[in-house]
Amino acid sequence: MSATTSAGAPRPADSERGVLARNYSYASISDKISDLVLERPAGPGWIAAMALCTALLLLFIVAIGWLFYEGVGIWGVDIPVAWAFALTNFVWWVGIGHAGTFISAFLLLLRQKWRTSINRFAEAMTIFAVAMAGLMPILHLGRPWFFYWLMPYPSIMNVWPQWRSPLVWDIFAIGTYIIVSVLFWYMGLIPDLATLRDRATTRGRQFAYGLFALGWRGEARQWKRFETAYLLLAGLATPLVISVHTVVSLDFAVGNTPGWHSTIFPPYFVAGALFSGFAMALTIAIPLRAIFRLHDFITDRHLENMAKVLLVCGLIVGYSYATEIFIAFYGGDPFETFMVKNRMLGPYAPIYWCVLALNVALPQALWLRRVRRNALALFAVAVLVNIGMWLERFMIIVASLQRDFLPSSWGTYAPTFWDWAILIGSLGTFGWLFLMFVRFLPALSMSEMRKLAHEKAEGVV
Repeated sequence: MSATTSAGAPRPADSERGVLARNYSYASISDKISDLVLERPAGPGWIAAMALCTALLLLFIVAIGWLFYEGVGIWGVDIPVAWAFALTNFVWWVGIGHAGTFISAFLLLLRQKWRTSINRFAEAMTIFAVAMAGLMPILHLGRPWFFYWLMPYPSIMNVWPQWRSPLVWDIFAIGTYIIVSVLFWYMGLIPDLATLRDRATTRGRQFAYGLFALGWRGEARQWKRFETAYLLLAGLATPLVISVHTVVSLDFAVGNTPGWHSTIFPPYFVAGALFSGFAMALTIAIPLRAIFRLHDFITDRHLENMAKVLLVCGLIVGYSYATEIFIAFYGGDPFETFMVKNRMLGPYAPIYWCVLALNVALPQALWLRRVRRNALALFAVAVLVNIGMWLERFMIIVASLQRDFLPSSWGTYAPTFWDWAILIGSLGTFGWLFLMFVRFLPALSMSEMRKLAHEKAEGVV
């Protein structure tokens, strides 16, 4: 039961900040979270979601197989729109991965305790999203099985990477990002793997969890080295929040295509990445806490804090849109001004106005506390923001390419079935990986939750 004031109303500090200290002991936190993996059987909801995601995964595999066999001609790309869904998906998936790194690394360095309840599944979200992102440029290559030519390995053919190519920059940015993200995620998982090893009842699980727990025994010496290494990895991961999407933005900014050649792209893309990333984190967190009854761990306060970050990022994105329009007219470049008018009134105008509605107007509802604390309303806002951010990337890429400098080279783009299959299949693959994650690994960090509960019980926080 929650503590009350003399008037009988719940004290806000007790109702949320003290919920762990009141309701859960050191052992009961482990019981609650580990039982989701070790004891709780797969429910009908998980089975249905896994069946759907498996079907979409198979669609993704078929689409990739047919792409490898037939070539990129199965897509709707053509001259002048040579980039379309694949690059749109790439930028969108990379952006989604940024929230996990921000929550885990950046907020850890800032000593923000509210990250504890959401960092584990946010880190997993990052890894799966970046894996999807890494596939997209490779699939766009004319001969994707030669993707390793982009890496500077010793070659007897003297085929070296073209360092002026943004594609090479992407390989290094994404490669660095996924390596650091996996290391950071796995490092934080080691104490929990040892807990699962000690609680597992079958020999196979004991062996599997014990193998990846690396002999963790929870000694003071191990904890000291663990915390030092975890902090160092957080320090390495934090600059990646800025650098990776800056590199992605330079894919466009180094070109002279109207609408791309802009110095605002690096901060604009970073803010947009956090915007879509936190929207996806909310999209995952809300069903996760409802299905597994994790309301004591992922409280309304956590959702509200994520909504506040979403609102701030939305304001920055809206400011970037306004700056882009202002600079185009203030600079007096006829090609830039035409690009703005084409977005507003051209063949893709409905997408432009949907982007403004979903990414600028809709997040203003988050100024209202009752919206930030309403899980269903937050979920709806997060899903729509994700759609809006995908449409924004599509607008940036396609609307600038389809009408460039020469009217004689203008053309339009229409996606084919295989374009949609790659997009929907990647969503299904992401969902499949995440469902496997929550089935076999703890979605919340037991070690950090126990530490936080202890600190709250002692009055440290």
